Amino acid sequence: MTVEECYEKMGGDYADVTSRLRTDERIKRFLLKVVDDASFNNLCENLAAHNIEEAFRAAHTLKGVCSNLSLTMLFHSASAITEVLRGKTEYSAEFEPYLERVKEDYIVTMECIKKLD
Repeated sequence: MTVEECYEKMGGDYADVTSRLRTDERIKRFLLKVVDDASFNNLCENLAAHNIEEAFRAAHTLKGVCSNLSLTMLFHSASAITEVLRGKTEYSAEFEPYLERVKEDYIVTMECIKKLD
């Protein structure tokens, strides 16, 4: 799969990321680093442990990574959970649908990245 096809399938903004990173090779290099980024796992683990402050940090970091690489679909779900967690100190069941959406978008994104040529 080409970088442009990858962005189309994962709901990203290829034109935007290209305007910043310029070449598919550079974009691919950064995308492959996302696979090893711990933010998503930290978000899931900290929410499961009801550590809301650390879950917020992880969600905020994931949101930033997605913003920088124009991973639009995942950015929107990461942004939504970041805002739901912002300022909270106690676990709430209201977080769960947001986390499920992030998980769905993350899976799609990772599957696309792993199929890059």
